[in-house]
Amino acid sequence: MSRILILLMTLLSVFAFPDPPASGAERRAVVLHVNGAISPATAEYVTRGLERAKTRGASLVVLQMDTPGGLDTSMRDIIRAILDSSVPVASFVAPSGARAASAGTYILYASHIAAMAPGTNLGAATPIAIGGGLFGGDEEGDKDGSGEADRPSGAKQPANAGEAKMINDAVAYIRGLAELRNRNADWAERAVREAASLSSTAAVREKVIDFTAATVGDLLKQAHGRTVRVGQTDIRLDTAGLAIEDLLPDWRTRLLSVITDPNVALLLMIVGIYGLIFEFLTPGTVLPGTIGGISLLLGLYALAVLPVSYAGIGLIILGVGLLVAEAHAPSFGALGLGGGVALVLGAAILFDTDVPGLQVSWPVLGGVAIASLAFSLLVARLAFISRRHKVATGAEQMIGISGTVDSWTGATGYVIAHGERWKAISGEPLAAGEDVTVVGRNGLTLKVARSESQS
Repeated sequence: MSRILILLMTLLSVFAFPDPPASGAERRAVVLHVNGAISPATAEYVTRGLERAKTRGASLVVLQMDTPGGLDTSMRDIIRAILDSSVPVASFVAPSGARAASAGTYILYASHIAAMAPGTNLGAATPIAIGGGLFGGDEEGDKDGSGEADRPSGAKQPANAGEAKMINDAVAYIRGLAELRNRNADWAERAVREAASLSSTAAVREKVIDFTAATVGDLLKQAHGRTVRVGQTDIRLDTAGLAIEDLLPDWRTRLLSVITDPNVALLLMIVGIYGLIFEFLTPGTVLPGTIGGISLLLGLYALAVLPVSYAGIGLIILGVGLLVAEAHAPSFGALGLGGGVALVLGAAILFDTDVPGLQVSWPVLGGVAIASLAFSLLVARLAFISRRHKVATGAEQMIGISGTVDSWTGATGYVIAHGERWKAISGEPLAAGEDVTVVGRNGLTLKVARSESQS
């Protein structure tokens, strides 16, 4: 027992206090790794990483990125954390071949230091319309001082007022970040309006980033002595000789990253739905209901943090309702097939985003369709089989069973059938001990006849 208590206390200390107290003698740079789409899990990882870097007394946080973009809300959470951080942040697009597209460009502009490895690129920061594709135009910066961009002839116009509002908001946001960090605001606007991109060398030339660096160590050497503004204070960076410490995502962030993947979230929802359906059909099984309940709750949590379409949710609810109706009132596949179609269509449009890495894949949708079809076929087969079987319960179940005469007088008497003593009538005289067959029932009185073997 004492060993178990020691083990539990050790695990509790690991999860509750994952970081040891910072050593005041060691100067360090904390490296956070952002790979893949910017999601709620990424935002939490970066936010918690900045807080832990402050607690550990880090001199600099290096945000190493390779991202195709991501969700606007998650991107803004990361940028707010960077702007509020008391520890300077250096965004570093690395390794070679990496990119900081879309949301990554905004994060790069918000950072105190912006660097890229050779062979990397950034840009294409045009926001993606809700439920639609890219929009933007071939616009250049403000030339007449009016505060509005001059639109050359042939430039694309936003499709509607909603898209224009979104793109103008994005332009104002990235220009504000550029002015805060004294970077090229005109090119930032082009990245939004025209989806412009730059290589690492061109980004230095356009004054979009501060320098190129091959490694994190090279970044620390070049950042040494630079002055950055943290909050309302100008700080001169002293990054020479800093120890480099990689801060990897903890178990909570990894779990959140997994369940907020749209494909995983969809599968959790489907597993949860079918688990509960099977539990309701066979009460007391426990396992399907337990797994289904946990999966459904995790799926609902993922839906709460991802952009979803209400039409998709409505179709999924309709599909579930039709599948349940098929299970309780079999229509030989009609309701189940309709429910499966509604479920698949709802899953296809459930997540309202075209962000790379945050989409439902076709193989997953195919798996959902096959599972729904299999469920419908299973229910239909069970319905056909049940029609061919004899009635197993109720008054009709007594018809055809055998019994033995217990006592008999005239046309009435008592028989033992189904382990019970019943009052019986017959159209022929019977004697105690004779075998009979039940041919009818009227309330608590059975109608019997002498068994054929004794006729």
